[in-house]
Amino acid sequence: MIYRTDYHVHTTFSDGRATPEEYFSFAEKAGLSELGFSDHLSLFGENYNWLMNPEDAGSYLDYIENLKKGNNKIIVKKGLEIDFFPGKEVQIEEFLDKLDLDYRLGSVHYLGELSVDNGPEVYEGKNIDMLFDNYFDMIITAVESGLFDIIAHCDLIRIYGFKPVTDQENNYRRLAEAMKKNTVTFEINTNGRNRPFGDFYPDRRFLKIFCEEKVPVCVNSDAHFPVRTAQFFDEAYKLLAEAGYKEMAIFSKRERIMKPFSI
Repeated sequence: MIYRTDYHVHTTFSDGRATPEEYFSFAEKAGLSELGFSDHLSLFGENYNWLMNPEDAGSYLDYIENLKKGNNKIIVKKGLEIDFFPGKEVQIEEFLDKLDLDYRLGSVHYLGELSVDNGPEVYEGKNIDMLFDNYFDMIITAVESGLFDIIAHCDLIRIYGFKPVTDQENNYRRLAEAMKKNTVTFEINTNGRNRPFGDFYPDRRFLKIFCEEKVPVCVNSDAHFPVRTAQFFDEAYKLLAEAGYKEMAIFSKRERIMKPFSI
């Protein structure tokens, strides 16, 4: 039996293509017990149209809270996907500490001034091995910051299919060890199947490393359209079972609870 949750859904509050209400029918069809909204917020990046204005965070959470009170079929959870910037930990914590969240979903989009998902030209002519090393260093720094409960798409650097020459097992091992030490959860992000490289985040070859290190996991869709809610979840659950997982993480008011998992 699987207790199905999806904690990574985007709405018109950031770059999603639908209102929060439009997700519920799809969540019910997918058999979800919990649906978590996690719109994009960045305190220091460029003011792209895919980001929520930080000043709107309070009204966003009030909106989701009203949905939370008014829905008796699916448990609604309040989250944000927050961009990590090294050296800005204090400012990020001061901002987030004022917000009533069920979980904080941390992400790394930026290496320097450019976002790694800003287009394949970000990678062209670059040392891909060095980009991967730098990205993993940044993700590990985000994990060690203590700011986040879950790390989103922990190897987003794979998005356009550029591959390093060197074996990446050590990078995934370093990341898993940091997550274990700092009690941070990772997600299988199924939206990678809709990206140019066409697979889940993280790289399925290294899921056993996360299991060996006993890093908690959840499965999220990163849906920007309601139809993608809980997309490809059965395949993700199968991969987790094959890797050896027997529990999945759920969150409430930033407390992590482990639910038995089996298929």
